[in-house]
Amino acid sequence: MTAHNPDETERIGVYVCHCGTNIAGIVNVEEVATWAADELKERGVVVARDYKFMCSSLGQELIEKDIKEEGLTRVVVAACSPHLHEATFRNACGRAGLNPYLCELVSIREQVSWVHTDKVAATEKSKAVLSGGVERVIHHEPLEPLRVPIHPATLVVGGGIAGIQSALEIANAGFPVYLVEREPSIGGHMSQFDKTFPTLDCAACILTPRMVEAGGHPNITLLTYSEVEKVEGYVGNFTVTLRKKARCVIEDLCTGCGICQEKCPKKVIDEIYEAGLGFRKAVYTPFPQAVPKFPVIDKANCTYFQKGTCKACEKFCPTGAIDFNQEDEFLTFQVGNIVLATGYDLFDPRRVSQYGYGRLANVFTSLEFERLTNAAGPTNGNIVLRDGVTTPTAVGSIHCVGRRDRNFNNYC
Repeated sequence: MTAHNPDETERIGVYVCHCGTNIAGIVNVEEVATWAADELKERGVVVARDYKFMCSSLGQELIEKDIKEEGLTRVVVAACSPHLHEATFRNACGRAGLNPYLCELVSIREQVSWVHTDKVAATEKSKAVLSGGVERVIHHEPLEPLRVPIHPATLVVGGGIAGIQSALEIANAGFPVYLVEREPSIGGHMSQFDKTFPTLDCAACILTPRMVEAGGHPNITLLTYSEVEKVEGYVGNFTVTLRKKARCVIEDLCTGCGICQEKCPKKVIDEIYEAGLGFRKAVYTPFPQAVPKFPVIDKANCTYFQKGTCKACEKFCPTGAIDFNQEDEFLTFQVGNIVLATGYDLFDPRRVSQYGYGRLANVFTSLEFERLTNAAGPTNGNIVLRDGVTTPTAVGSIHCVGRRDRNFNNYC
């Protein structure tokens, strides 16, 4: 890459933080500062210093003093994450009369010292990261903050416990919330659990009151069986397009009586809520405490949609709420903020073949085990093998399958 030639009037200050021993324990901080003063002089660096705690009041005063006395036009700080202290150093520059946006913070803690054990390599990497920061700050332009109106509504994507709690916190503060969940009911994985760590409290006892509160909150618009199609706009003013999938049930007419499920003759394996260990009907609500209470017709397994026959749910529905012709709707609305609480998927243990999951009948995932122990689960809380009858005489538990394994997932 061709280096940008700085204006001859540019005067850049470089400040390297020890962060106690967080950085200095692995990186030769003094060497990095000396190197910057010598090797980056042609890039416009006129002063380079190291200090034990650059974010402290004394460290900030050092930067402010140099800006005033050395006539610095740009500042680069090599320290911890910008997420933690970018505002700190921008404010210091602002107090000294330098536009705060002519300050660049590069991480040699999270990105270097915390992820390396080789001191020589870490020191050289710090120099490279710092060099990049200097090259970047040359291209910075002074900015002025602007005030723009922010739409008061918030979109929360994901109706698990995190999304529900987020929606309630915002709604209770008096702001409108759109809570979007792709499954027919809010609740997420927590609705499948028996007890929660570390107190072993009943998961449903914690979750279901919040579900009910979110479902009836005047400031929350609950949009289940829905997915975000498109987000346009900018921070504070987003236009969201949502696909509300067809339940084939008219919500205004449905009372949630459950007769349609009772009369439906088609049973299928419940791969979602029961983790493949139980059954549900082709028209169903995921679990008895579901919010909202309206069922959904599973078109992939419904006899009517497959063969054009049956319609038992329509025949027996006392309010005429079944609508086989219902189609997806597209909704558009404005929000100022978006919270992503989209949850997680379990690691597929079939990838670690030596444990036998998917090959040996009685190897279970943690989520399957939760369903076995749950009194509302497919075995009413009885621990049995996959035949549904035999009680195991011994149980072995393998924790954290697939994590910190370079063959599958380097991370925990």
